[in-house]
Amino acid sequence: MLGAGLILLSVFYLGFLSLKIKFPSVILYILFGIVLADYLAENEILHIASEVGIVLLFFLLGMEFSVSRLGGIAKRAWPSGLLDVVLSLGISMMIAVGFGMDLFSAFIVGGVAYATSSSITAKLLDDHSRMANTETEFILAILIFEDVVAPIVVAILIGLGSGASFAVSDLMTLMAKIAGMAFLAILLGKIVFKKFDYLWEKIEDEDFKMALLVGIALAFGGLALLLGLSEVLGAFLAGMMLAEIRNLHRVEQTVVPIRDLMLPTFFIYFGTTIELGNGIPMPFLLMILLVWSIVSKVLVGVVGGRWYGLSKKVSLRAGLSLCARGEFSVVIAATAVGTVKVMAGMYIVAAAFIGMVLFEQAPKLANKVYGKTKPKKKNLKVPGT
Repeated sequence: MLGAGLILLSVFYLGFLSLKIKFPSVILYILFGIVLADYLAENEILHIASEVGIVLLFFLLGMEFSVSRLGGIAKRAWPSGLLDVVLSLGISMMIAVGFGMDLFSAFIVGGVAYATSSSITAKLLDDHSRMANTETEFILAILIFEDVVAPIVVAILIGLGSGASFAVSDLMTLMAKIAGMAFLAILLGKIVFKKFDYLWEKIEDEDFKMALLVGIALAFGGLALLLGLSEVLGAFLAGMMLAEIRNLHRVEQTVVPIRDLMLPTFFIYFGTTIELGNGIPMPFLLMILLVWSIVSKVLVGVVGGRWYGLSKKVSLRAGLSLCARGEFSVVIAATAVGTVKVMAGMYIVAAAFIGMVLFEQAPKLANKVYGKTKPKKKNLKVPGT
């Protein structure tokens, strides 16, 4: 109980400090977790709170995407998603092989360098009021694509790391689970939750409404985990089930306070999972990976954004906003051992920090490269002329 109170007081202080010094609060939360890792790493309350926070974040994100809208995005985003796999995972793996790593270790490095942090990026989009921006749909499409690919990478690594083979049938099983989750979400959205508005009006107690919504989010996220998938993917699909209800804004406002309370604990817990070790192993590989990880994501934005139909300026802004690495990188790094694991931990911290800075500066950098968008002049008619 004392620990939970101290964590919440720390969240308040770090959030207040971030406003005072104009520094991203997410970075402060992660650093706080790293510093107190020895004391907080086994804290079950922190772990559960962090899971609830990240699930509710993506539950609310899913509410922004109806089935029809998500289908249209998927058709436009898959070429950019494949480009992301080639550049961020494939080339990173080749760089590691070039430094003398075996294929298994190089695959781990490629996996760590691949996935953009969904939690950090989504949090920054919300904090900086960029959810309605032109590039946000493309950014979220890439994040969802990565959330489908990353569990496959993790499953392959676990299979290889345990000495077992990862057959094509295992890959097909994993894809069938993802398809099954998506089908279940669509089915429930079209049949069960079609009458959600009626149920919502019947419930007068706000506490019951809160319990209902959080229960839906956690249940679907938990089902995804049970199937060996990401709880983030499950929570997003749960939100998608409710995307077409009429009282969407009122539903969102019920969940937002709990998300805002729990989400900082995710970043604190994230910090406790990072292993830094002593010294910097393979410093040149680390430096090259950091540079390439930025270049690769910017290229995904610049090239993939144009394929998606964005302007050059908006595509650059999207690419600069995709550079932070996070939770999936930590999960993949956990399959490594020795110096590879320590280097991966250092890479994640540095990439998260650099990515958040680039996200904040993305609009300014895009304006410097392409200039500010000039407002269109309106031809005003003078009365009587």
